[in-house]
Amino acid sequence: MTTTKSDGPLSPEQQEELALANARAQKILAATKVATFNGWTIGAFAAITLPFALFSVTALVISVGMAIVARNEFRGRGLLRRFDAQGPQLLGRNQVGFMALIVGYCVWSIYSTLANPIPQLEELEAVLGATGELVTTFTVAVYSVVIVLTLLFQGLNARYYFARIKLVQGYLEETPGWIIDLQRATAVL
Repeated sequence: MTTTKSDGPLSPEQQEELALANARAQKILAATKVATFNGWTIGAFAAITLPFALFSVTALVISVGMAIVARNEFRGRGLLRRFDAQGPQLLGRNQVGFMALIVGYCVWSIYSTLANPIPQLEELEAVLGATGELVTTFTVAVYSVVIVLTLLFQGLNARYYFARIKLVQGYLEETPGWIIDLQRATAVL
């Protein structure tokens, strides 16, 4: 026996409504892929940083901070998959927090470089023939570039997530309740 589009629990009209809703949901669900990538990537860096926490309070703070950011990416992803407007809000705020963590680390590193020069700098100067001023300038320049790139990338990522708030709200207004209930019930978290 062959099945037609009208066979099954949904009428052809309901099937059409569901197909249209699924198409409209794609921009929202694409953000879950971004959150998944961010969560795994940041979580991996948190794990890589953790062993250094045995020797540095700064590394401990950074590792714990990144672990919290990674956890929030996965929480926000789950909320987005259920078409909850709190998801993109959490993800956007999370990126702002991650930006603050990275910028704070860079500012701290610049301060540490300027306030407490590395004792081995004299050895480096002798080997490279470089002056301490050059190494300090290079260090400050690198951290400054990281600050600018962080503001750009995390800022754009936060903006991307915040823009999804209106998409989720519009989706919830335009989509029949039974479809939203079905999508929420079948959402893979």
